[in-house]
Amino acid sequence: MAMTTTPEPTELVIGLVSVSDRASGGVYQDQGIPALQDWLKSAITTPFRVETRLIPDERATIEATLVELVDTVKCHLVLTTGGTGPARRDVTPEATLAIGTKEMPGFGEQMRQISLRFVPTAILSRQVAVIRETSDHAALVMNLPGQPKSIKETLEGLKDDAGNQVVAGIFAAVPYCIDLIGGPYIETDAAVCKAFRPKSAIKNKSSATPLQ
Repeated sequence: MAMTTTPEPTELVIGLVSVSDRASGGVYQDQGIPALQDWLKSAITTPFRVETRLIPDERATIEATLVELVDTVKCHLVLTTGGTGPARRDVTPEATLAIGTKEMPGFGEQMRQISLRFVPTAILSRQVAVIRETSDHAALVMNLPGQPKSIKETLEGLKDDAGNQVVAGIFAAVPYCIDLIGGPYIETDAAVCKAFRPKSAIKNKSSATPLQ
């Protein structure tokens, strides 16, 4: 009897969610989604499609949006921005944890380590990351900060004046994570963010730094 294999996805789909009462209500223009789009375009060399959502700080709405992007739209990666502080209306982490099947605490830990290089109030940030799995699909869902500068710093990491990496950004680990959950192979521009994979997982030997 012939064995059947699941074909590798051919299109990378990324969901971007900005969580803000005022931006979703038209009080001011959202800056989170444009900042995410600009950074992803600069960092990812693999063709990808983006799905965007601008929603208020309502836990039920956040949960429903994340579920829709993963289960229906079939996003492989979902990035949220906003709603991760200690204020009463900040419930993005709770909503994210509620829809996840596996927690990925290392992403949030590293984001806070990066932000602490700039401000002591980084310890008030509550970003989390999870994997959401269904019977035929899985996605990585991550909370990011709300400010464009902080978004870039946490994704890309910190470099010195000579361009050497001082602190690794979280996105360096994202392509291999997507590999492990059955998503498309993501390649990046090493000048922006060099993807890290084990030697055995690298397809284009010049596209990623192997894990030690």
